[in-house]
Amino acid sequence: MKLHFQKPLLSIFALMLIGYFGLVKADTASDAETVLNWAENTYPALFPSHQATQNINPWLFRFYRETGIYAGVNQDDHGVYVLGGPWGNNVTFIGTLPEVVNLTLGSGGNSGISSCNTDSSPGGVSFSQSGNVVSINTNGQCIPAPDLSDPASGNLCRTPPQTTASGISILSSNTVTSATIDGITTSTLNNPFESILAATANVKYCTINAPANMADLVLNTDLCFDITTLMSSFPPIDGITVTPPVNYHLKSTATNGIVDDCFATDASAIFDAFTGEVWIRNTLTGEFISAPQ
Repeated sequence: MKLHFQKPLLSIFALMLIGYFGLVKADTASDAETVLNWAENTYPALFPSHQATQNINPWLFRFYRETGIYAGVNQDDHGVYVLGGPWGNNVTFIGTLPEVVNLTLGSGGNSGISSCNTDSSPGGVSFSQSGNVVSINTNGQCIPAPDLSDPASGNLCRTPPQTTASGISILSSNTVTSATIDGITTSTLNNPFESILAATANVKYCTINAPANMADLVLNTDLCFDITTLMSSFPPIDGITVTPPVNYHLKSTATNGIVDDCFATDASAIFDAFTGEVWIRNTLTGEFISAPQ
């Protein structure tokens, strides 16, 4: 089984267009994700939240309930279209896929978030970027907690695989500024679950062969997850009362910095963005152990 490295979930995922040009559908879908994410981050007033891309042949599209806007690409004619909001009830042609792709490139990038792959982020999570600061939030809403055992949904900001070895090593450190849980009361003043979750989120990880524009990236998170289902799996505990819904509110800041050697840091895990190799720190010995690929 191939092991997928994931950064800790809590460490840290115009023309609502999206279209992509490609004769191969897989390439078209991949390009569509890139441009749709770019549109969300560039025009938040029109596309205020991160939505999953739906596929109903021949359309690849996203729907934004807050603004009533549909945006997507027709895989038959490779055109980019929008519907709703300022475009009304008429399907409006934005441009051809090559034109849309060129637009994203001309705006300074087509990845939406610098060095951050948000394609598999859960619905309801919004991303925006200003300079080197990325903001990740759930817009004041509490969304269902993703499956942390699934690397695809349990990672809000993954480092994209690199095609060349950059030789750059970056240490990412996450610090929790606020962690509270609603729906759980205890007979003591302190909620033990809050301290446990906060400690879990205060982590460090290191990336080898990281992209250069990841070096000074700062990620600020303001998230709320509904963990009612998770808490229901715990047996009753004396002195603790659970009153659904149980919501976990988290605010944290992750900062990146270049280091000489990831293996000489206090990171809990190391990932090579070029080779895909992963090392996990043995908590007993302090040594890094290579994980199976």
